[in-house]
Amino acid sequence: MKTSDLKNDRKESVLSLIGLKPEPSSGEWPVFTSAITAGFPSPADDYIENRIDLNEHLVQHKEATFFLRVQGDSMTGLGILNNDLLVVDRSLPIEDGNIVIAAIDGEFTVKQLVHSQKGYMLKAANPAYQDIIVGPEDDLEVWGVVRWAIHKLWP
Repeated sequence: MKTSDLKNDRKESVLSLIGLKPEPSSGEWPVFTSAITAGFPSPADDYIENRIDLNEHLVQHKEATFFLRVQGDSMTGLGILNNDLLVVDRSLPIEDGNIVIAAIDGEFTVKQLVHSQKGYMLKAANPAYQDIIVGPEDDLEVWGVVRWAIHKLWP
C-alpha cells in the first residue's frame, strides 16, 4: 500500500462528530520587528513593524482546517502536550512521517504516520506507549495532517 492509497475522506461529518466547525474569526495582533533570541539576550526594538492575522498564519486552507484539543501524553516527544490545541488541515497530501489525525477501526488518535516494509504504523512519541501496527485487516482512515500544535506555557 502506498501513502496515496490511504483513505482521506473529506466528509463534513468529522466536524460535527468532533464538535468543531471551520469558522475562524478574524483578528490581528502586533508583530515586533526584532526576532527574539533563544540564546544570549539582545537589545529589543521598541516599535511594532506590522500586524499579524493568526488565521492567515495558522490556517492555510480555511474550508479544510479544523482544531482539536489533545487528551493524553503519547506525543510529548514531538512537542505535542496534553491539552494542546492542534490545527489540522484535511487538504494536505498524506506523507510518510506526517503527524496525523487518524481513525483506526473507528477510534481517533494523533500519531506520526510511518511507512515501513511491513506496512503502516501509527508511531507514538512517548516510550510509555506502544506504536500501533496497521495490519491488512485494520481500517485506517487519515482525517488530516497536523500543521500546528499550540500549547499554553503559563497556567
